[in-house]
Amino acid sequence: MAIAVPTADAHVAKRYALPFHAFVLGTFLAASSAPTPLYRFYQETYSLSPIVTTAVFAVYALALLAALLVAGSLSDHLGRRPVIFGAILLELTAMLLFVVSDGAGHLIAARIVQGIATGIAASSLGAALVDVDRARGQLVNSLAPLLGMAVGALGTSILVQYAPHPLHLVYAILGAIFGIQAVILWLTAETGSRRIGALHSLWPRVVVPPQVRRTLIAVTPSNVAMWMLGGFYLSLVPSLVAVATETRTPLIGGAMVTALMLSGALAITLRRTLAASSNLTVGTIAMTTGLAIVLAGMHGGSVLVLIGGTLVGGAGFGTGFLGALGSIIPLARPDERAELLAAYYLQSYLAFSLPALLAGYLVRQIGYTSTADVYATTVIVIGAVGLVVRWSMSSRSAPAV
Repeated sequence: MAIAVPTADAHVAKRYALPFHAFVLGTFLAASSAPTPLYRFYQETYSLSPIVTTAVFAVYALALLAALLVAGSLSDHLGRRPVIFGAILLELTAMLLFVVSDGAGHLIAARIVQGIATGIAASSLGAALVDVDRARGQLVNSLAPLLGMAVGALGTSILVQYAPHPLHLVYAILGAIFGIQAVILWLTAETGSRRIGALHSLWPRVVVPPQVRRTLIAVTPSNVAMWMLGGFYLSLVPSLVAVATETRTPLIGGAMVTALMLSGALAITLRRTLAASSNLTVGTIAMTTGLAIVLAGMHGGSVLVLIGGTLVGGAGFGTGFLGALGSIIPLARPDERAELLAAYYLQSYLAFSLPALLAGYLVRQIGYTSTADVYATTVIVIGAVGLVVRWSMSSRSAPAV
């Protein structure tokens, strides 16, 4: 019987699989945040109402969630590379729709396709990263999305301010990068394997194991507040900053989103070995404190205060995200984790998108500043409720002394 001996090429492909898959995942998330600095320009150029603009944001999150629920485990059956390749092709289609866009219809279509592509890519690339290196892969899965969104928001802002064709150039550049990645993908090693049941895996299942339900209830208010914060920044903050500071410099809005994501990534790196309960508490307090500082900066028209509050809130976002996942995932058996994550992301992405859509409606009724007051106050109150709920439930479950 012949024994397969790994070739030098196979070793090289395996060696570069981790950074390549991390780069591809980061690029998907960079593309997801690229429209954020452009929402104000879409409004002005295409005469969009605030609610239509936030709908462009919200349909992406809902499409991504649907893709995670339906195709989240598809790469377990078909292999990583074919599914990642399919996601890249969908993303290229989304980039083309952005490039030729001339109104709300193209933008909404592009965001729906992009959401589906990103949901498929996030699950398959995340699995591939863990296949290659379990420890480093898990860390990269936490950091790459935040770093990617930071680069996407800041890069788009720079292009809008200094380059031609501000509504289309960034998508042409991203499309070229995805095209190159689609070719290189087939030079990397396949990290997964194939098994039967691909069609059955497309049936969405959202199940919370009984032993996790109490903990999930306890972390829900804090988790909802954190994802509401993310939706607030990626849908409304650039336009809000322009109104509050009376400046039309795109870099400022992009810098706000970048500050949120980078501080979140740094917090994850620094606190990844600490207890989940501590991370959730510290994260919730930092997030609500940072948002209160942002409100002060908004009413004072201070860019420095806005960015300072964003750094504090972003650190809270990253720390709280780490704490929420760390609280529930260890409680599930290995065969229950995928369905639990589906339930967690269902909750998270609904909190990410639906309040932002409601905020788009409020902007039209009461303006950006008042909407920001209402939204931020709601997030702060929900975060505070989360602290009280967790304290109350932990007190009741503490053993008598």
